Amino acid sequence: MDTASGSEGGGRGEERGEPEPPSPVPVAAAPTITTTTATPAETSSPPAAPSRYESQKRRDWNTFLQYLRNHKPPLTLARCSGAHVIEFLKYLDQFGKTKVHVPGCPYFGHPNPPAPCACPLKQAWGSLDALIGRLRAAYEENGGRPESNPFGAKAVRIYLREVREGQAKARGIPYEKKKRKRSTVTVSAVSSSSGSGAISIASGSGGGGDGNNGGGETPACGGGAGGSSASTLTSTANVSTTSTTGNATTVGE
Repeated sequence: MDTASGSEGGGRGEERGEPEPPSPVPVAAAPTITTTTATPAETSSPPAAPSRYESQKRRDWNTFLQYLRNHKPPLTLARCSGAHVIEFLKYLDQFGKTKVHVPGCPYFGHPNPPAPCACPLKQAWGSLDALIGRLRAAYEENGGRPESNPFGAKAVRIYLREVREGQAKARGIPYEKKKRKRSTVTVSAVSSSSGSGAISIASGSGGGGDGNNGGGETPACGGGAGGSSASTLTSTANVSTTSTTGNATTVGE
């Protein structure tokens, strides 16, 4: 009996078995977000290309340093003087393209020779002058002191002046400095008997007439109760004004 009841109880237990746990609901995976931080090198614009002047200055500086290394005996920049700079300029003449006639040439002093001649080719004065300006700036940019700059030495300036004068005679092309235009200054002085006058200064290329005739600048007046006297002066010198209790007198020096 016990065995039968036990089997029956076991059968019922199998029939009543515990409920199975629910199957898990699939959960969608969260999207992966990738954050990329740009480095300053990627965001910054590429460096601007050097100007034509800066590129030429760097090439000239490297050429001069190469000349010092090939010099016999080799020279250092610290021992370079104005005499070495002049030697460098004379060395560059072999690469020049400007015909400089010698005194014995029939075309000496002729700006447009009708036929070729055997005179040497040299560096033009303008090219040498510009070269020295670039090398002078490059020397100081590379740590050189202005007071010891060999490119600004007096001997170099004298040499460039001699080259300019010599080429001007040989080529018949004078090098003249540009003349600066001078402008005149028109000064209008007005004073009133009350002592509250105003002075206006106008700059121009010329002036003529006064306020009554309609020419020149119209003087600026200050307010006053009494009558006034005005005078207009055109001068490039200083102007001094002396006021009295009555009418004002204007004196130009």
